[in-house]
Amino acid sequence: MASVVEACDSFTPFEFDTTLKVAADSSSVKSVPSKFNFSNDRSALTCDSLPTIDFSALVGGNPHQRSKAVHGLATACREWGFFILVNHGVAESLMEALFRAMKEFFSLPESEKKQYEAKSASDPIKCGNFNVVDTSNRSFTLWRDYLRLYVHPNFHCPHQPQLLRDVVLEYTQIIRKLARKLIEAICEALELNQSYVDETLNMDSSFQIIATNYYPRCPQPNEAIGIPPHTDVGLFTLLIHNGVAGLQIEHGGKWFNVDSPQNSILVIVGDQLEIFTNGSCKSVKHRAVVNEERERISIVVANGPSGEAVVGPAATLVEKDGGAKYNAMKYEEYVESQFTNTRVDGKSLLEQQMIFNAKVIK
Repeated sequence: MASVVEACDSFTPFEFDTTLKVAADSSSVKSVPSKFNFSNDRSALTCDSLPTIDFSALVGGNPHQRSKAVHGLATACREWGFFILVNHGVAESLMEALFRAMKEFFSLPESEKKQYEAKSASDPIKCGNFNVVDTSNRSFTLWRDYLRLYVHPNFHCPHQPQLLRDVVLEYTQIIRKLARKLIEAICEALELNQSYVDETLNMDSSFQIIATNYYPRCPQPNEAIGIPPHTDVGLFTLLIHNGVAGLQIEHGGKWFNVDSPQNSILVIVGDQLEIFTNGSCKSVKHRAVVNEERERISIVVANGPSGEAVVGPAATLVEKDGGAKYNAMKYEEYVESQFTNTRVDGKSLLEQQMIFNAKVIK
């Protein structure tokens, strides 16, 4: 298969372009500009039985409720790779402040935002648009503006608006603790020694990323896409949105709309959790579709191991399963590779890590 560079001359995944903003702000634009054109079927099923986990039961003092919650979490990670988290203790006022701060950022003058245009995958602050390549080797731009920040173990954030730095710092600290509890619970379900997990993944130096995705109203929702099907880096991704639906997940070969209660958090299993659990947990494919009625904003926090951690299947699970199902890779390198893996419907980075010809140890 030809490389992205060979397929598309002068192709660059990162871009800062005002075309999307101009198109979204103009009532006279009735069709998707050609650079965003990507025909897609955004139809999906509705499911009334999406897994829901009560976080208060996971951290509460009732042993029976905790045992039930741990079992439910393990089942959700194994069968769906996704769940809705309720009673998580994150103040709704903090979430609202975060959305206000992010909207203020996207409302800044273009000259202010352009200074954060990404030059490489390793830039700790990235702002702008993102280009990908389809199966015909044609590049197109996602119907999305984004801001992506590396916030732990080193904190990076734009200086404006003034509210942004404080609210991002507070929110990501809380989410990091919450994600740590989820990781502890899933490892408990798999009978993994917690000290081994913390040491192997170096969780105290967890590499944490927050990203805000802004999807304007789209005149032709079937001719553009917010984010094509993909899986996430990290252990758990925690997502909140502004009340406008758009997240779809794949389950059993079918796509499902994700409708969530107010103030809930959507949690998605990441690639490193699938790798570390030797396939017991599933990193689920998901996508973001757009609509012609309302703008959508989602804020996601990817919580990973340390960037220096070399993540492979846990030793005890390799022994239990009769062999490793995935190759190991340094997490920092995995993150950067995923950000430049721009081919739609190509072989994902997670698939590349799978060992298809592993010998079973007897």
